[in-house]
Amino acid sequence: MNLIRFALRKPISILVLVAGVFFFGIGAVKDIKIDILPKMNLPVIYIAHPYGGFTPDQMESYFAKGYINILSFANGVKSVETKNIQGLMIMKLTYYENTNMAQAAAELTALANRIQVIFPPGTQPPFIIRFDASSLPVGQLVLGSKIRSNNELQDFANYYVRANFTSIPGLLSPAPFGGSPRTIEVNVNPDLMRSHNMTPDQIVEAIRLNNQSAPSGNVRIGDINYLTPTNSSIKEIKDFEKIPLFKGSVQNLTLGDVATVKDGADVTSGYVLVNGKRSVYINIAKAADASTWEVVNKLKAELPKIQSTLPEDITLSYEFDQSVYVINSVKSLVTEGVIGAVLTGLMVLLFLGDKRAAFIVIMTIPISIIAGVLFLKLFGQTINLMTLSGLALAIGILVDESTVTIENIHQHLDMGKPKAVAIWDACKEIALPKLLILLSILAVFAPAFTMAGIPGALFLPLAMAIGFSMIVSFLLSQTFVPVLANWLMKEHPKIAHASGMTDDEAEFNASGLTSASEKNQIDQKREMVQRVDLNKDGKISFFERFRIRFMRFLDRLFPYKRATTLVYLIGISMLAGVLLMSIGKDVFPKVNSSQFQLRMRAPDGTRIERTEEMAILLLDEINEMVGKEHVGISSVYVGQHPSQFSINPIYLFTAGSHEAVFQVSLKDYDVDMEDFKDDLRIRVKNILPAVKMTFEPIELTDKVLSQGSPTPIEVRIAGKDKKRNEVYAKKLIERLNKIAYLRDIQIGQPINYPALDIDIDRTRAAELGVDMDDISRSLIASTSSSRYTEKNSWIDEKSGISVSVQVQVPLNQMKSKSDIGEIPVLKNSLRPVLSDVATITPTTVNGENDNLGAMPYITVTANIHKTDLGTASDDVSAAIASIGELPRGLFMETIGMSTVLSETLSSLQVGLLVAIILIFLMLAANFQSFRVSFVVLTTVPAVVLGALLMLTMTGSTLNLQSYMGIIMSVGVSIANAILLVTNAEQLRLVNGNALASAREAAALRLRPIIMTSVAMIAGMLPMAIGHGEGGDQVSPLGRAVIGGLLFSTFSVLLILPVIFAWAQEKASTQSVSLDPEDQESIHYISVLKTEDEN
Repeated sequence: MNLIRFALRKPISILVLVAGVFFFGIGAVKDIKIDILPKMNLPVIYIAHPYGGFTPDQMESYFAKGYINILSFANGVKSVETKNIQGLMIMKLTYYENTNMAQAAAELTALANRIQVIFPPGTQPPFIIRFDASSLPVGQLVLGSKIRSNNELQDFANYYVRANFTSIPGLLSPAPFGGSPRTIEVNVNPDLMRSHNMTPDQIVEAIRLNNQSAPSGNVRIGDINYLTPTNSSIKEIKDFEKIPLFKGSVQNLTLGDVATVKDGADVTSGYVLVNGKRSVYINIAKAADASTWEVVNKLKAELPKIQSTLPEDITLSYEFDQSVYVINSVKSLVTEGVIGAVLTGLMVLLFLGDKRAAFIVIMTIPISIIAGVLFLKLFGQTINLMTLSGLALAIGILVDESTVTIENIHQHLDMGKPKAVAIWDACKEIALPKLLILLSILAVFAPAFTMAGIPGALFLPLAMAIGFSMIVSFLLSQTFVPVLANWLMKEHPKIAHASGMTDDEAEFNASGLTSASEKNQIDQKREMVQRVDLNKDGKISFFERFRIRFMRFLDRLFPYKRATTLVYLIGISMLAGVLLMSIGKDVFPKVNSSQFQLRMRAPDGTRIERTEEMAILLLDEINEMVGKEHVGISSVYVGQHPSQFSINPIYLFTAGSHEAVFQVSLKDYDVDMEDFKDDLRIRVKNILPAVKMTFEPIELTDKVLSQGSPTPIEVRIAGKDKKRNEVYAKKLIERLNKIAYLRDIQIGQPINYPALDIDIDRTRAAELGVDMDDISRSLIASTSSSRYTEKNSWIDEKSGISVSVQVQVPLNQMKSKSDIGEIPVLKNSLRPVLSDVATITPTTVNGENDNLGAMPYITVTANIHKTDLGTASDDVSAAIASIGELPRGLFMETIGMSTVLSETLSSLQVGLLVAIILIFLMLAANFQSFRVSFVVLTTVPAVVLGALLMLTMTGSTLNLQSYMGIIMSVGVSIANAILLVTNAEQLRLVNGNALASAREAAALRLRPIIMTSVAMIAGMLPMAIGHGEGGDQVSPLGRAVIGGLLFSTFSVLLILPVIFAWAQEKASTQSVSLDPEDQESIHYISVLKTEDEN
């Protein structure tokens, strides 16, 4: 009340404060960072450790287990997962919540440096990166050329394009995708090498001895200090061929006699196809504290400058731009906000017939939203999908505060009071109930501050957006609205009332209403209930007729108070429970996106050239299905990332040369993507029967929520015995194949990777004068590259770039087992060759070894077709249970999005329950009655039923967004109930009649409750329809609010008065005060009587 008095006494001060908030709010709107998702702050760190040429088993044994052992000394580590493929180990460390991640990263770096001593010789330091939603790519910078190779484009991308990124604050990018590092290739001819009795290792040693990075010294001659550089490092590439292969020998043999040398690239392990042609792209990511929109805009602004540094034949384009989504969502919010505000104003105008009042209500909406953005910025939040949802939701509820105030002012003006008195009385009367309403709405979002993990990271920004806007709206309704009402609204003329025995009055009197005199505030209210207002034509208005019929219906329910209450509470609760059990459940609403990501798996070990051919066939099939003109862009990564770029698999993981990952963006093509995917599956099965495929998340929200899982359904089978894991994985697949809506069911790792097992007989080798070092060094140079065993570099003096020199036998020279068996292993001798000391046996091995801690595991993955995640998770859990008791030491569990779904819904359900308990206790403290508090909360089952019914009817699921809508509508429903029950209890304490008080309160609050509910429903309609960018993801929120409000409005107006009349029928009107000095306390009366008797 002091706030209201201050506003009325110092209106200019209020205008100044509002103008100041609006001014600084506009500045915040311009400056606040725009992102796709909130700062997730997930406690996750990745380690990527390469060692070229090592098998998955070697990476697991030498690196993964070494790290796991030393990480026992790390603080706060919750779980450790590793993926081991050829030449690379990736480790994911998940920490407990509230761990100091900066300290954790520093500690991890120190431990990683310490453990390097136990790793194999030549081990490079690992890449250690904190990786969460903020690190995910927000687009791709694609380089293309009609005349240059991928390897040339790779160099331009790596050394020229990425060099310009330093001028763009907040931009991060890994190494380019699609090319191989530039290399000086020394391609050995095996026949020529054998003809000179040489081994590959001799050639490697000759290069090492003749191409060295030797330091220069100084010579002081006279007064001059001379540098003494030598040509120890070869200057020109052609000079490599002049390197002598023997020292002190009459045989004049040079490198050019047994090998060719060229400026080329490392052995190709993977490349990119953009629109079906080989190309290179750079993933664009941003720093955690940077704005996605700002980073992308600055990059686009820099593109002409970057383009000018490249040859004219190289083109640059920015594709798969994720930032467009969020800015279009902002535009949609503005559009929805304008539409919602206009519709709200029309509702106020319809019910009150006052244009000035409607203008006042509309004015508070943009001020509240802008002020909400200001406070979001001050608290370090950004404009993102969740805060946008909160602001969009707030638009619908913001009208509640101002609408209730304006309507109450109209009520007091209708009493015939002077305008200033009416405004003061109206605002003073509802000050406490409105504070309770605000606290109740804030209470339903209070659990957001205690939620952890992904649910907390997503829910908290939404709750803050709503909370800030609501608080500002409340303050405006207590200050700004009374000031504007005094300045803009007009005095009400005398209202004509029905008199005589007209038909209208007869209908009115038949409703049971009678006349009453005006005595005090309560009497004035009762008089308003008991009279009928006429319009300008002297007839009963439409709303008065509606009110009369409403009161008649209510009177029919009052005789059955007990039965109505029990039927309502039991029936509504049971129906809500049934719907809650049957409704589909998802983490986030499904989006019919025009983009999709697909992983194609050829048979394990397929050569990259064959995988590329299959990928092009699949691309052609997509083009044929949708029409080439409807494919905006396609990007395919074929094969495995080079081990030099070990950080790249963190962004896009592939297990080997047999895999290809497609990213396709369609344009002007309206189709149900679920049907499209099913059609594509059928086509691929026909043209590529040996190929497996699976669709993966491409939307950033799905990638974050999946926590790295490639599909919605992922089951982990963990146990020490890898073969037994495989057996039980196949048992699970048999059961999952019986679930009709599951697609792409497969084991997630290559477990039958072809291999040639080379078993060396050490005794035989020793007899022939060779050892394991001789054999392995010759074998490595022949089957991969000498860079794994001997580091050698050449400086390109034109560019100043250091390039690796490596000896290799061309891939086309190793065509069979016999070619491998003919590799010479003894220097200066034609024999022995590898087959003399070893047996070569075809076999299969694991192409990828995954571990949870030290426990090996494999996964079974599956996609869902037109079914919600909750149903699928339940059916998969039932399939796991049907396997029966698992052997000791074997574990089977669902992971990924199923786990996130369970955690999210559990957190939200517990949060809602906690919120209701908080509201109950707060109301009990206000009313000094637990019974009255319970009456207020009886509207909650109707809200839940209405929201669930609306979601079911519109085909929406119960997810994070729709749950927010339910929570919001619970808050609004309780707000309406507080208004009605507060009036009813005030009247009951005066007249002692609970039924009459409930009846009169329902009549008094009929118009404001209908106004606020209809206005909020109108404000939510644009969101519920779901048009515009991101509409699919926020529409369930609006639908839940509308459904909840529709049912809660009926329950508040028709059922709540009946419950109140029954619950308070025998309640005392005396105060519960225990203070003997309180005049309203029964103990005060007892004290007086005692004193009189004495």
